[in-house]
Amino acid sequence: MRWIAALTALSLAASAGAADMSPPPEIKPAAADPLAAPRRLIAAKDWVGALAALRAQPQAGSADWHNLMGYTLRKQATPQFAEAEAQYLEALRIDPSHRGANEYLGELYVMKGDLAKARERLAVLEKACPSGCEQREDLQKAIAGAAK
Repeated sequence: MRWIAALTALSLAASAGAADMSPPPEIKPAAADPLAAPRRLIAAKDWVGALAALRAQPQAGSADWHNLMGYTLRKQATPQFAEAEAQYLEALRIDPSHRGANEYLGELYVMKGDLAKARERLAVLEKACPSGCEQREDLQKAIAGAAK
């Protein structure tokens, strides 16, 4: 009888241990950046490749996508200012406080010699980041350089 009790105890212990041996919950990776490839191409200054990558995966509702498209169009060997401006404006329609789009649109205006419009973008960035941010500082430098 003792051996039956011992066997039962071992059996219960084994099944309890088996419950502890279940596999851990599945850990899902963070969502991948859908704009990672164009960002890498932009970082490498491969404007043609970045433009192709962006056009291959249009994202009409993404302010980031429109901002990167505008930036890429502006940086082409032959800048496409009108199309770049339209992309920046669409990014700002989606997200009016988008720092990158405000900075890059301001830089586009500096390139076109329209410092009044560039200063309008700077005013938006001053409100968006009153303590300062990279985008605000970069646009300030671009305006200061053009005003000399």
